[in-house]
Order: sequence, then C-alpha cells, then structure tokens
Amino acid sequence: MGRLFGTDGVRGVANADLTAELALGLSVAAAHVLAEAGTFEGHRPVAVVGRDPRASGEFLEAAVVAGLASAGVDVLRVGVLPTPAVAYLTGSLGADLGVMLSASHNPMPDNGIKFFARGGHKLADELEDRIEKTYHGHSTGEPWQRPTGDGVGRVTVYDEGFDNYVAHLVGVLPNRLDGLKIVIDGAHGAAARVSPEAFARAGADIVTIGTDPDGLNINDGCGSTHLTLLREAVVEHGADLGVAHDGDADRCLAVDRDGNEIDGDQILAVLALGMRESGALRKNTVVATVMSNLGFMLAMEREGIECVATAVGDRYVLEEMKANGFALGGEQSGHVIVLDHATTGDGTLTGLMLAARVAATGRTLADLAGVMERLPQILINVPDVDKSRVATSPELTAAVSEAERELGATGRVLLRPSGTEPLVRVMVEAADIEQARAVAERLADAVKSALG
Repeated sequence: MGRLFGTDGVRGVANADLTAELALGLSVAAAHVLAEAGTFEGHRPVAVVGRDPRASGEFLEAAVVAGLASAGVDVLRVGVLPTPAVAYLTGSLGADLGVMLSASHNPMPDNGIKFFARGGHKLADELEDRIEKTYHGHSTGEPWQRPTGDGVGRVTVYDEGFDNYVAHLVGVLPNRLDGLKIVIDGAHGAAARVSPEAFARAGADIVTIGTDPDGLNINDGCGSTHLTLLREAVVEHGADLGVAHDGDADRCLAVDRDGNEIDGDQILAVLALGMRESGALRKNTVVATVMSNLGFMLAMEREGIECVATAVGDRYVLEEMKANGFALGGEQSGHVIVLDHATTGDGTLTGLMLAARVAATGRTLADLAGVMERLPQILINVPDVDKSRVATSPELTAAVSEAERELGATGRVLLRPSGTEPLVRVMVEAADIEQARAVAERLADAVKSALG
C-alpha cells in the first residue's frame, strides 16, 4: 500500500489491502504512540470506536477493539454512527482516542481507519508517521509489553452515543425547522438513522431515501455522489429542499425545490452570510480551497467577506481555521466545518444549519444560494506525465500566463498534480463554457507536450 496513512486515514479494499491484521496492528501501535506522547499519563486510557454500516466494518471493528484492549485501553463501542459523531463523542466523553471505520464516499468493498486525538481532532501528521513506524516495528517482531490481569482493556457497548450526538446537533441550531418539508438521502450509510432523527427533532417534516443500509448498499446509486434520486424525490414530494450525505456523513450536498444541485461552495456562501449576520463569522473570514469556484470567491469579495484559500483537502481547511481562529470553512464537495460546533466536517450539522437559514429568512434555498453564480468549470485529467515538473516547466508557465491573459478577471486557471496518481489536473473557469473548454484543452495539450 506504500505509505499507509493518506490525507484521510488508512484506506483500501477490505480484507485485501485493509486486513484484520492491519487493523489490529495499527490500533496497538496507536495506543503505544499516544502512551509515549503522554496522552494516557496518570489515568486509564479510553477510546471511542464507531463505524459505518459496511459489512467489512463488522470484522474490522472487532480487530480494532481487540488491538486496543490488548494494549490496555478501555473501549466504548458506539456502533454505526457518522465520523463527526465519533469525533464529537471522543471530545464530549473525555476519551483519549477515537477510531472510525469507514471509507466515506468510496464503494462498498473499500474500508478505512481514521484516528482522532483527545478532543476529537484529527491526529497530527507526526503522530501518524510514528504510528506507522511503530506498526512496522511490531510487524517485524519488535517486542512490546503486553498487559495482563486487570491491566487489559475492558470493552463496553455505549448505546447513549446516538442520543447524545443528536441532542448536540439540535441544541446548536439557531432556530427550529417547523414548516419545512425536507427530503434526506442517507446514502444507506452512517447517517441513515441520525440525520432523519435530528431533522425530525428540529421540527421538519421529513421524507427519507437511502436510509435502509444492509451492509452492502452503501453509496450505491445514492447519497452525495449520486443526486438523481434526491432530485426526483424533492420534486415528487413538493419539498422545500433535499440534503444528501456520503457514507460516513462528514459531507452534505443539497438540492432546491426544483431539483437543482446546491454544491459545497453555495452552501458555504449561504452559511457565511448567515453567520456574519449573527456575529458568529469570526474575523469576517471563510476558508475554502483552491478548487472552490471562482464565483464563490467573487461573491465573498462583493459581500465584503474575506476568503482564505488552502490546498485541496478538508484537513488543510481545518488546519488553517485552527491556526488563525476562523469559524467557517469547507470544500466544493460538501465538507463544511463549523468549528464552534464540530471538529471535522459534519454533513448532518451542515444540512441542519442550511435548513435553519431557509426557515429563519423565509426565502427559498435557490434564492439564498443565488448570492453566488457558479462560473462554468472544466476539469481535464492528463495522465502519464511527470507531475513533479508542473511548477518548473518554462513551457507550462508561458502557457498558463497566456491563458490567464485571455481569461482576465472573470476566469481562472489551476494546474494541480494528483496526490495519488501520475497525472496532472487542469482546471479552467470562465464566464463562457466554450471558452473554458477551449482554454482547458489547449492547456492539457501543453501539459502533454511539456511533461510527457
């Protein structure tokens, strides 16, 4: 698998790449590294362990629990809950470690392991590197002291996690959702129970799809990566809006009453204006990524809100927010972080806050999202090139400069090396779709010529 930890934990095909042995070994290594870092000092360590409904999560959860308990960590098993729920419970219960088993929006055969530090925050890169190093050491026979007797960890089923998390979500809403009809697509994933319960408690009249997980149907033609069913259901039921989650419910996309998609940029724009109005948008700033639509950037500039752009990935958005005290950030994909109420992207919270804005203003979602106009965006992947030379090729630099001159202030160019594949992503935005396509194709040819 190369380096085990990617930008969002360890992922792979369950029982092929991500085996029970790997899950157990990583859990033991995590316990040892956190102990060495002083996290467990002076008390008996506790971990919260949750998962999404994938069939493979059943045996992987057993392996993680066995690994932690064998290393002397008490385990609270919270069962099937969203990733942000595990993060929240890790913090609210004062646990030393959180573990989530999920591959997010990936297809069912995949799975993943994500670790959270005390407080429900993602582990620092340095700790992930140490966990990986310790895991490899144990794998090659490096001995470790195994607790015995009353030193082994105890395992408890913590059923209260569901109610605690839902109560938290509803409790942080600025207003109720009475009078709204909302369709919820749970992607047959971790939000299948949580999201409908939270919206119902908040007063919404709900219709549900994608809320019958069987372990095999997660993300299968539904959820935030497949919006067709949600669009159809919203129109059929005459709903005010619809929200769609991914498999672990750390993201949310929406559709308006006519079935039009409302992406993460538009959601971020709506929430930014609402939070500014209530005084919750600290430093009058929102954090996005370099892949956010130029229309979002222009809308924030017009509204007098500062926008800070980071590298692609919600972890980079979160790092910027924490480092500078910002309250709101997110990605076009629907990862939205409201740092006063969550330590990671939270799809259910995002959907609730979006609906609360509709209820509070009495305006339609389409009207609210109209604060920004999405500029046409063309993305071309150029494979089998030397992506390491993107920033140093004089030929590419000249091609990009020419494209930027042609597009002017109403267009944008981005060449981005893939983090996992030997390809370069060419993204062009322009006021006219045909111009965007022509410029993108010309730049893709330049990438092939310069780096092929």
